[in-house]
Amino acid sequence: MPNHDSRRKIALVTGGGSGIGRATAQRLAASGAHVVLTGRRASTLDSVVADITAQGHSAQAILNDVTDSDAVSALHSQILAEHGRLDIAFNNAGCREERAHLSDQSLDTYTRVFDTNVRGVLACLHNQIAAMRAQGTGAIVVNASISGLRNPNPGFGLYSASKAAVISMTRSAAMEEAQHGVRINMVAPGRVVTDMIMEPGLDLDAVAATLPLRRTGTPEEVAEAVLWLSSDAAAYVVGHVLCIDGGFMAS
Repeated sequence: MPNHDSRRKIALVTGGGSGIGRATAQRLAASGAHVVLTGRRASTLDSVVADITAQGHSAQAILNDVTDSDAVSALHSQILAEHGRLDIAFNNAGCREERAHLSDQSLDTYTRVFDTNVRGVLACLHNQIAAMRAQGTGAIVVNASISGLRNPNPGFGLYSASKAAVISMTRSAAMEEAQHGVRINMVAPGRVVTDMIMEPGLDLDAVAATLPLRRTGTPEEVAEAVLWLSSDAAAYVVGHVLCIDGGFMAS
């Protein structure tokens, strides 16, 4: 049965089961939105939904893999059928290769990284733009990375290249869709502690010492940036890449 409540914004968070996705889903729900979380692991998604609903907010989980374009289309169709609209989308799902020289990375690894980080975002954008164009309004935020802005990033050449591609692709979409009432922007986290960045031997204290703020960031701080970019407070912000990196890019 469709649940069309014009007073509540409908928000989608891909990769919503952990890290930045989880924090953003919680923050959007706390702001009053109904949040649809997607990902590939039911247990983590259900945990986030339980946390959100325990706080008296609204959320649901839908299993989805952004590398499956048919499943991505079905996801968006389900959201529209159940809620009648899509106001906010945070395209957060992503992956990174294990650290190695580019010459040692396989073509299969390239496919996995680019299918998730680039093709997956494109599949989401196709559906989100269509829905928001029809409404005449909507805000999309894509999770990029400072790795897509800096050069080089030894050991993570594929991840960096995929994020550079995402930034360029998303900027193009932002310019094309602004006239239709669809605002598209990006966040570029850097030195934010999530499961993705943790690797054997990583010294977080040493990382923090290289930053102007002398500390690493949290997923919650990225979530605040996503909330702002998707809100009416950022109504005049289009095609922007907002770095949340403790000053790393400026230093």
